Amino acid sequence: MIVRIMGEGQVRLDDGHLTELNKLDDELLAEMQSGDEEGFRRTLGALLDAVRRLGAPLPDAALEPSELILPSPDATLSEVREMLNDDGLIPG
Repeated sequence: MIVRIMGEGQVRLDDGHLTELNKLDDELLAEMQSGDEEGFRRTLGALLDAVRRLGAPLPDAALEPSELILPSPDATLSEVREMLNDDGLIPG
C-alpha cells in the first residue's frame, strides 16, 4: 500500500501493519470527537511516526497513486475532521 503524508511524501507500507495503525486511528477519532486537542496532537504524531517507521520511503521523483492520504503533522483538528470518513483516516 502507498501512503502519502501531506507535505512529506510517500511511503510503501505492508498491509500487515494496518491493524497497528487502525488502533492509533481509532484513538485519534475518539480524541477528535471529544475535542481533546492535546490527545489529538499526541496520537496524530504517533500515527505518522508509525507510518514512517514501518514504511519504506519512496523517492521524491516517484509519483505512485496513494491508497491512503494522511494529514501533515501540523494539521489542525478541524482540517483533519474534514479528511475523516466513518472509519477515521484509515479504512477498516
